[in-house]
Amino acid sequence: MTDSLLSKRVLTTAEAMMSRGISRRDFMGFCSMTAIMLGLGPDGVGQVAQAMETKPRLPVLWLHGLECTCCSESFIRSSHPQASDVILSMISLDYDDTLMAAAGDQAEAIVDEIIRDYKGNYILAVEGNVPLADNGWNCFVGGRPFKHRLQETARHAKAVIAWGTCASFGCVQAARPNPTQSTPISKLVEHVPVINVPGCPPIAEVMTGVLSYILTFDRLPELDRQRRPKMFYGQRIHDKCYRRAHFDAGQFVESWDDDGARLGYCLYKMGCRGPTTYNACSTIGWNDGVSFPIKSGHGCIGCSEEGFWDRGPFYERLPDMRQFGIEANADTVGKVTALGLGAAIAVHTGVSVARKVLGSKPENGDEKDNQE
Repeated sequence: MTDSLLSKRVLTTAEAMMSRGISRRDFMGFCSMTAIMLGLGPDGVGQVAQAMETKPRLPVLWLHGLECTCCSESFIRSSHPQASDVILSMISLDYDDTLMAAAGDQAEAIVDEIIRDYKGNYILAVEGNVPLADNGWNCFVGGRPFKHRLQETARHAKAVIAWGTCASFGCVQAARPNPTQSTPISKLVEHVPVINVPGCPPIAEVMTGVLSYILTFDRLPELDRQRRPKMFYGQRIHDKCYRRAHFDAGQFVESWDDDGARLGYCLYKMGCRGPTTYNACSTIGWNDGVSFPIKSGHGCIGCSEEGFWDRGPFYERLPDMRQFGIEANADTVGKVTALGLGAAIAVHTGVSVARKVLGSKPENGDEKDNQE
């Protein structure tokens, strides 16, 4: 490894950005955007700025196992912060066979050098799972089964990030009967913390947000029982879905392209898994926040949940999803709502008639008798 590479690796994020001609003003704007993305309070901008001015960039090894590279495709489309800023300034992406220029023995040697020079201080990012069948011969990297390289790099890492549902839970490669014995990263890594960032692929800003958090606070984000960062996987898509009001009102799409679909009604009856899926799709969105599957008219398939690939068909509704506590489900709530509306109309009509009767003026004679 050359001296220039080593010196570049110890630069802080701020120094790396300034060396690229980024002004102090733009640097603070970058810190503000990162703080907003992480959901930090009023002091968040200062915390992010201090971390980026004082802490060296994170060395990162990014490995690829059995996968389709969609996580990398998502990552490079991050806009808050931009993937280019993350790669060139926030982290030191020392190995990624998809993005790096080096190849062959030159590229593979970098992995060994990072393990040697930054033992216990680098982040291992893994995209894809590990096939264990046939001694791992279903996935070869650098002339060896992928599981060997994973074991070597994970043993000395500060933490392991499992990008996407393939690395987190196995995904479609692990679908029954799983002939390659595709195995999630967390089941093969011991004594090193593993962060699952599922999704097929994960949201770009969720990926850069996890890296930003680790750099800013020098610790891992709080995780749920499935090792997912609560900051991004703490709520169901259903809880923040813009169609939720239609769900509560019993207004559902009954068939594709019906009037309900045109009016943006709830897609639950079309198989939407939003009520059981934890992800940030409905709050962060995709493609710079432009949309997400439900907004585009297609139900959620629950791709950030373990085992989603074996829970099809995707266009069959979840069984007996209840609304309004435990009194009604999706089949009865519409009827209840209709009956309630009919009752309300009847009551309103009765009140109007009563007001007319009580408010009508008596005949002159009757008025005189009343006065007497």
